[in-house]
Amino acid sequence: MGTFESASRESVERQFGVNVLGLFDVTRTALPHFRSNQSGMFINISSIGGKMTFPIMPLYHSTKFAVEGFSESLHYEMAPIGVKVKIVEPGGVATDFGGRSLDFQHDESLEEYNGFVSQVMGTFENMMNPNTMSTPEMIADVIYTAATDEKDTLRYRAGADAEQLLSARQQMDDGQFIGMMKQQLSL
Repeated sequence: MGTFESASRESVERQFGVNVLGLFDVTRTALPHFRSNQSGMFINISSIGGKMTFPIMPLYHSTKFAVEGFSESLHYEMAPIGVKVKIVEPGGVATDFGGRSLDFQHDESLEEYNGFVSQVMGTFENMMNPNTMSTPEMIADVIYTAATDEKDTLRYRAGADAEQLLSARQQMDDGQFIGMMKQQLSL
């Protein structure tokens, strides 16, 4: 998380390494087994962040958009050989996502961003209330449903906020959605 201009090349590579290249490696490892058995299922964990964005998260969002595109394309490729591909799109989850897992990068010498970053971070702190977020168990239930429902559904929204935001994103044009987000983020 942070301004793109502040992100190091190493940070970019680390974010893509975990969220994209790691997914590719696991998929590549399992595929020969699934292909030879002509069955199997990949359940890839994306995020609402793969369908819409928040400010100061360009690296995270770009990786989750990549997960969405990879998974959707792979869905076509795997169907003829009996392998399913599904995507789970959680919203906010009451985990340590914003704690020890957070790699915040903002170079304060880039003064033009300081007010914006401060405003966004303050709003995020207010929004990241564990009492209003989905529990990990709620997300696990959606993953279990995806794994066992025997449907050919590609995407599964996970959490009330995911349902609300992704529905709004679907129903609004870019200007309307961005306006709504700016209002919610007090920008």
